[in-house]
Amino acid sequence: MWAFLSADPNGPLFYKGWYHFFYQYNPNAAVWGDIVWGHAVSKDLIHWVHLPIVMVADQWYDANGVWTGSATFLDDGSIVMLYTGSTDKSVQVQNLAYPEDLNDPLLLKWVKYSGNPVLVPPPGILPKDFRDPTTAWKTSDGKWRITIGSKINKTGISLVYDTIDFKTYEKHDTLLHKVPNTGMWECVDFYPVSKTAVNGLDTSVNGPNVKHIVKASMDDTRFDHYAVGTYFDSNGTWIPDDPTIDVGMPASLRYDYGKFYASKTFYDQNKGRRILWSWIGESDSEAADVQKGWSSLQGIPRTVVLDTKTGKNLVQWPVEEIKSLRLNSKQFDIEVGPGSVVPVDVDSATQLDIEAEFEIKKESLDKILGDASVVAETEEFSCQKSGGASVRGALGPFGFSVLADKSLSEQTPVYFYVAKGKDTKLKTFFCTDTSRSTFANDVVKPIYGSSVPVLKGEKLTMRILVDHSIVEGFAQGGRTCITSRVYPTKAIYGAAKLFVFNNAIDATVTASFKVWQMNSAFIHPYSEEAVRALSSTSS
Repeated sequence: MWAFLSADPNGPLFYKGWYHFFYQYNPNAAVWGDIVWGHAVSKDLIHWVHLPIVMVADQWYDANGVWTGSATFLDDGSIVMLYTGSTDKSVQVQNLAYPEDLNDPLLLKWVKYSGNPVLVPPPGILPKDFRDPTTAWKTSDGKWRITIGSKINKTGISLVYDTIDFKTYEKHDTLLHKVPNTGMWECVDFYPVSKTAVNGLDTSVNGPNVKHIVKASMDDTRFDHYAVGTYFDSNGTWIPDDPTIDVGMPASLRYDYGKFYASKTFYDQNKGRRILWSWIGESDSEAADVQKGWSSLQGIPRTVVLDTKTGKNLVQWPVEEIKSLRLNSKQFDIEVGPGSVVPVDVDSATQLDIEAEFEIKKESLDKILGDASVVAETEEFSCQKSGGASVRGALGPFGFSVLADKSLSEQTPVYFYVAKGKDTKLKTFFCTDTSRSTFANDVVKPIYGSSVPVLKGEKLTMRILVDHSIVEGFAQGGRTCITSRVYPTKAIYGAAKLFVFNNAIDATVTASFKVWQMNSAFIHPYSEEAVRALSSTSS
């Protein structure tokens, strides 16, 4: 009986023609424990070959787990990996490892530095609150700099260290950043984004046309929060552009408003982009995971850039390579009246890529904006508390029901809801309702979502990737994203259907969309033949 758990992405990188993905891995059970590093490689981020485990818990400084870490390319092209070890006494320490053979494009074997650990919890930091070192970046004086997540009482913090050789470190007296009442910061990420271009930036890039992102995974809430701000190289500090939405605050931005945690980016020098990976956990019970023998997966890797139209948020989009899985497609243009549910004529709807534009008819908008009896509701509305897609409003909800059976007894609606504010302006929300996604009773079935910026002249757009038990939604080009895990019992395989719906009371919407059937990615166990096959098919 095989069983395993996969969790946090670790040290992703591109090396000698291969994308490398390392991850938290329990090879012995579908629950947390016995954590080592799994390893897989790909030519295109889509089709993968599993390689042998690269780092196991075989030293006193990582006896209780080889935890999360990050990779850094040095000036000579070599690679160092910093990772957190949980010691034989469960103290969190930072350790150094590097490839045994830099001529091996698969990086099959790694060596742990004989002088580990290279960092231990500093004074004032508790032994279990010091983890997840970032990729290093260059300072203006040529040193390398990293940050590590921690907390002091209930204040989430990111500690800063400088190093020349990754073996000895100088701790800053100042923090990169801190936010009160946010708790422990895990898996901190720190990287630059361009204010003007849509390409990614190497982690060490700085300058007048650059903003910096601080992201932290909140151990208390299991959400990944980020903020856009300004980094000061001289003292290693960062301040947010808008302090009211600082990292981890109730109104702060999130990468994803669904199931999405412990994410990590890396700069892909192969295509000049920054790519975001994330652990997508389960929403069913641990007992169900044990029964099926596996738990958790990785989301489709996403490109991440600053939204140059707003300047205030990131946009995320599935990597372009995902289009290689597209098979046959159909185009639809449908007018959907109030209260309508329309079946979409596609074959099996378990693996889909949907790109859609919605437009509310001008007459409907004019009527509602000019009707004083339509009460302002923006401040009261939230996806989570709204009651889901079955609750009707003047201008929504409307969108798609995916992974639905023909009677709609099981369905997962992904939708827009437009609310009229007290200033009579419209505010748009993007939501996913999993409350009717399955008849299974050992599943958490939330309603996810958030507001999404819609600029003047923009149509409402969404993209949805559907893959059996995971639904990833992207609104307005990726300004707001929602990942959900669903476990239908009826809407499976050939019985899974797709519907477009409009549950608004008054508004008529036009939906223009294209639906692709999607092929499966090929994930192979390790063999030299599998590596050769992947190399030849992707070259």
